[in-house]
Amino acid sequence: MNTKLNPYYTESTILYNDGEFKKASDTTIDLYAQTLHYGYGVFEGIRAYKTESGAKIFKAEEHYNRLKRSAEMIHIPFNYSIQELIEVTYEVLKQNNFENAYIRPLIYCSPNMGINRPNQVSIMICAWEWGAYLGDQLLNLYQSSFCRPHPRSTKIEAKVCGHYVNSILASVEAKDNGFDEALLLDSEGFLAEGPGSNLFFEKDGQLYTPKKGNILPGITRATVIDLCKELNITVTEGAYKPELLEQADSAFLCGTAAEVIGVNSFNSKVFPIEWKNSLGKKLQTAYQNLVLEKELTSQNF
Repeated sequence: MNTKLNPYYTESTILYNDGEFKKASDTTIDLYAQTLHYGYGVFEGIRAYKTESGAKIFKAEEHYNRLKRSAEMIHIPFNYSIQELIEVTYEVLKQNNFENAYIRPLIYCSPNMGINRPNQVSIMICAWEWGAYLGDQLLNLYQSSFCRPHPRSTKIEAKVCGHYVNSILASVEAKDNGFDEALLLDSEGFLAEGPGSNLFFEKDGQLYTPKKGNILPGITRATVIDLCKELNITVTEGAYKPELLEQADSAFLCGTAAEVIGVNSFNSKVFPIEWKNSLGKKLQTAYQNLVLEKELTSQNF
């Protein structure tokens, strides 16, 4: 493979694969792999940040516990120690001299053309230097014509490879219509989430976010809710129609890849509160302070 065309690794990049540290350019996957054909695999998105005490993986244990839950929910064996995976991940960072990095663990299945339990399972952990996935400019959101899968059709709370075809369809549709990103509803017509991020919106000095059940309950989402408690910001989880978002004062998306990113408009309706004066901006600053291990004080805002 011509690695010059690959933005994620070079000839010297090292990843972890089934107990070994290998060059990414030398690693292969069987073309008959069950994951490749059916999307039958699970993964995580994790970030490491450069702090005053060195590279720190943010909420590593929470991410690997979710990886384990995701695998178990869709009947993929998970025979790994969480602590060992965390140690391996730090070693991947060390061998690549990464301090600020995005980390991708993937559990994938061996060759199997049957639609049944996997024959064998493998794990890969790689990392690359990656800025905020959705950039740092305010987003214009488009209400997707695609909805999130019905919670009785799959394990919607698991981070499953195949689920992201839905995300790709929604994101491509939004961009093809001149928007920055999509926002999907659930199967009942309530606000759900972005293709790879959770939604919060502000109204009358309070925050609202779609409840669990029809979304992937993100680790960043949970972190934002915890920060709201620390900052005495009221946040309510519920079922909300898109009309409520159109009438909101401000909004933002959040996720490990996206971090916390402000929203300018929804369906071309611009939010009235400037981002710099919004609760989302306050939380964006608090989130950055947290991941960089800076003290949370009123001076940070």
